[in-house]
Amino acid sequence: MNRGLMTPRENSNPILASWRAVLARRMRDAAILSAEGRVARTFAEIEAEARGFGCAFEKLPPGAVVGVQFGNDARFPALMLALWRRGLVPVPLDRSLARDAVAAALGMCGAAAIVRPNLSEGIAVERRNGGREVDADFLKLTSGTTGAPRAIRFRAAQLLADCDAVCDTMGIGADDLNFGVIPWSHSYGFSNLVTPLIGRGVPVVAGDEHLPRALLEGLAQTGATVFPGLPVIFQKLAEMESDPLPKLRLCVSAGAPLSAATAEKFRARFGVKIHGFYGSSECGGIAFDAGDEVVPEGCVGDAMRGVRLVHDAESGRVEVHGPAVGEGYLPEPEESVLGSGRFVPGDLVRRTPQGFVLAGRVSDFINVAGRKLNPAEIEVRLREIPGVRDAMVFGVPSALRGEEPVACVAGDVSAAVLRRFCTANLAAWQAPRDFWIVDALPFDKRGKLGRRALAEIYRARACP
Repeated sequence: MNRGLMTPRENSNPILASWRAVLARRMRDAAILSAEGRVARTFAEIEAEARGFGCAFEKLPPGAVVGVQFGNDARFPALMLALWRRGLVPVPLDRSLARDAVAAALGMCGAAAIVRPNLSEGIAVERRNGGREVDADFLKLTSGTTGAPRAIRFRAAQLLADCDAVCDTMGIGADDLNFGVIPWSHSYGFSNLVTPLIGRGVPVVAGDEHLPRALLEGLAQTGATVFPGLPVIFQKLAEMESDPLPKLRLCVSAGAPLSAATAEKFRARFGVKIHGFYGSSECGGIAFDAGDEVVPEGCVGDAMRGVRLVHDAESGRVEVHGPAVGEGYLPEPEESVLGSGRFVPGDLVRRTPQGFVLAGRVSDFINVAGRKLNPAEIEVRLREIPGVRDAMVFGVPSALRGEEPVACVAGDVSAAVLRRFCTANLAAWQAPRDFWIVDALPFDKRGKLGRRALAEIYRARACP
């Protein structure tokens, strides 16, 4: 590479420095494969594409935030490189986000532009008014521990520290091939797929097909060796008849506790253990079950390399300390939760001889496969339905997703009407699993009703 083309910013950004080292080793090697096993990009082609994309952002000032709404697309890594070289601040957005949700996220971050794929192999950049500069290299969208939409500020060094922790703790190297079907725009996918490609030269399969048969075909055709997924994906695969997958050596599950039944069935069918992984948007990887032995349901092992955990056995809370912890929240900080290399998750954990086990959530917010669902937002939508007088949404345990939302609805309305409305107006993961229709919500004598108390009534009703 011609060092004369490098800007001071490229020399100071540790991710870009790692990328240059990757290029020096792997310039002509395959970097991104299709789900059918075809080479979609070599490392050299990612570099050339990144240089070309940079021209689209020439008029944006350093520190400007740029929304990136792509799926698991071969252009995504090059786009990240192009934005970082311009000193811009990427904030990945889920491809399925509705337009009003995208606008709200961009407004909260003070984004100056949003970039999406165009009809060809290029990109389409849409400028926005009201952008502001942000002191960060990267933003992740999250609800934090409160459920209020906000972002987390990261330095490039923190992203690279998380990449190193993931690769070193899980034993992932450049000879591996990541099977990339979890969303790259989410923290889990970005940390386990995108940064290992850029920072360590770990190739990745770009796929977004979640049908079980297609997943098995993709794993077989590509020869992927590492498969980060969700419990619901592994549960479906465990039920499938399949030929052996001899090259698959490491499966990682995160987003919700993995059931023992799924783990046992998957291992019996494919001969590979599914390893539990615990992470958070605020700090990346926290703990990993690295052993080969059977562990309790929900076990996520011990701290990742470079991570220090301080566990309060009495309260069940844990503090995460390490170089990958984010700078803080945007637009409003919450230093008691995140800052100065320290993060306090909203999860409850308990210690066992095999490692940490996830034991629930501190707040009422519902953890649906790693996504935080604000029940109040769903209640507002349910109250729009004719015949609904009131509604309260709460979470119940789910073997596949950690928790699932259930709605207690007071009114003259059928479950079929409620379900049709939710299908049309909510994302699939937000829609209540069940509707409990009552004449009136069961408030106590003080006129109060807690979600946890309502959930207990529901479970007692379902299991007399």
